[in-house]
Amino acid sequence: MVIEDDPSTQTRPTDHEALANLHTMLQLCAQGSIRCSAKTCRPSAATIALVRDHLQDGDFYSGEDIAAFAWPVLLQAGGLAKLAGSRLELTAKGRAAQKNPGAETIRLLWTRWASHGVIDEFSRIEHIKGQRAKNVLTAVARRRAAVASVLDTLPPGEWITIDDLFAKMRRTGPVFGIVRNDRAIWRLYICEPEYGSLGYSGFHEWSLLEGRYTLVILLEYAATLGLLDVELRPPAGARDDFRENWGTDELDALSRYDGLHAIRLNALGAYVTGQAERYAEPPHAAQDTSLTILPNCDVVATGALTAGDRMALSAYATETTEEIWSVSAESLLAAVAAGRPLEDFERFLAERGTHEVPAPMRNLLADARFAAARLRDRGTVRLVTCSDAATASHVATELRQHCRLVDERSLLITARQEAGFRRGLLRLGLAVPPPSET
Repeated sequence: MVIEDDPSTQTRPTDHEALANLHTMLQLCAQGSIRCSAKTCRPSAATIALVRDHLQDGDFYSGEDIAAFAWPVLLQAGGLAKLAGSRLELTAKGRAAQKNPGAETIRLLWTRWASHGVIDEFSRIEHIKGQRAKNVLTAVARRRAAVASVLDTLPPGEWITIDDLFAKMRRTGPVFGIVRNDRAIWRLYICEPEYGSLGYSGFHEWSLLEGRYTLVILLEYAATLGLLDVELRPPAGARDDFRENWGTDELDALSRYDGLHAIRLNALGAYVTGQAERYAEPPHAAQDTSLTILPNCDVVATGALTAGDRMALSAYATETTEEIWSVSAESLLAAVAAGRPLEDFERFLAERGTHEVPAPMRNLLADARFAAARLRDRGTVRLVTCSDAATASHVATELRQHCRLVDERSLLITARQEAGFRRGLLRLGLAVPPPSET
């Protein structure tokens, strides 16, 4: 296939930017900056804006959140981050991913998304309404796996247009459907439930439903993870297969993904799909991200830094100018208090530094490690005060597995012990009222 010379078309390699974005997203999670709904797992509007601002090359389209939406849900599906309330925090697997080769983590994320995606991608086609009605859509896991398997059939390095891909999928499979049956299709509609229903003849073509679902997975997830290079056109007017449907006169496009014109399985995609044994970062993607570490423990950026690198530095050091960060005992201990391991910073400096880490910096890090090891947070405890020493002694003796006597009238209970402690009190004919505000 020859890429057309069209000024409105952009051809975008994705592997290198995906690896850089992965590093940045892990840093954002480590900072506790990413928030998602505990119910839907979807990122908040503020989080989408934050992620968008930190994407190395921006999102696929200006004004459309595609990669900015995908990264938070990909991290959750991959087990690299989990929700603590509404905030994403790195799991042990996520912390390990900061040290592992990026290509391995990308492969994990794609594999996990194909089997454990946390949303139904079809919901991202917002102009098609009625999706939440009961017994309308097919099981998402099966159709997601079907579309994901398409990547396994793509020859690495060869462009294929979306129309040709659709024709190939309809001819040779995989076979999957969006709606459960002919009755269910009537529940889906554009603009208005009656006249805009997709149940009418000619209003639910394959490209309209299965095709749009395929576009979401290819662009929002496979391309975001850097598996597919893409040729993009403006979504408005890119596809006209929905024009005969009632109520579409005011729509420029049926979805934000309509402009995906062609794809190419790149070297990272070949590695992830098992068509290549290893992935080597292309020479043109290498960036000068060297750091000079001065004897006064300042860190100077001598080349372009990714957003992830800047966040990693700012987590452990104070940014004094655009290119200089000052490392101090206070900044290192503040990072420790925020849950950032000093070992990660030591490895970061060793990998990025132009020379061996100088002795003053090594000594500063050693002192910070010693200081951090002197205290341990054992978690939240509850202090219960008894009216007299006899009651405290009695409870401590009878419920010794659930509390500890710390003075003649006070009992200490850990969060893990609290439920058993309260049940035990009831057996003893006692209870603890809610804490007073005074």
